[in-house]
Parts: sequence; structure tokens; C-alpha cells
Amino acid sequence: MTEIINQKHYDLEERTFKFAKRVRQFIKKLPKNLNNYEDSSQLVRASGSVGANYIEANESISKKDFILRIKISRKEAKESRYWLELVDINNNSNLEIERKELINESTELMKIFSAIMRKCQ
Repeated sequence: MTEIINQKHYDLEERTFKFAKRVRQFIKKLPKNLNNYEDSSQLVRASGSVGANYIEANESISKKDFILRIKISRKEAKESRYWLELVDINNNSNLEIERKELINESTELMKIFSAIMRKCQ
């Protein structure tokens, strides 16, 4: 189903991978407390699932399966944004800058997946 999207699908695979890696690096810098432990765990899962489902979409066997995986990628990007907003940065301005960058990236990924969905339907 890779022919459904443009030739640069590997660029998006790389971008989603980098997003998940950046999230993991960000989490390592967070204050260690119970809330961050729980929220970080959710954030790791959601951020990794964005790219994993996109890879699955590229390997899909039908257009319906492709669209479903793209929808899941979009949902996981949105969920990542939610968890990023929830984590406690303890008023650290450097972490706030990094969080805003990650929130912006998750929002851009959502928009990209939305555009792919529109083109496929």
C-alpha cells in the first residue's frame, strides 16, 4: 500500500522514529516522582506506537488496513501530546522549551496523518 502515499514514506518513518527517541531522551531529564513515572510510561508507549503503526500501514494488505493504521498513528500522536502536557517539569525552563518542541512535533505528525487519511478516502 506504499503507493497510496508519496515516495517519501521512509522520511516519515525516520521522523516518527526520531520523535520517539527524542521523547525518551526528554523523559530521562524529568524529575523523578510517582506522577512522572506513570505518565512517562504512557508517553513512551504512545510515542513509539506512532511510528510502529506507520510502518504497519506501509506493509498493509489492503487500503482499509492502511487507513486504519494511519488513523491509529494519528491517535497515538494525539495521545503523546496529551502525556507531554501532563508530565511534571517542576518549572524548569529548559524542559519547558523541549516539551513545547515535542508537543509541536506531535501536532505536526497529527496533521500529516490527517492529510494522508483525507487523500486516501
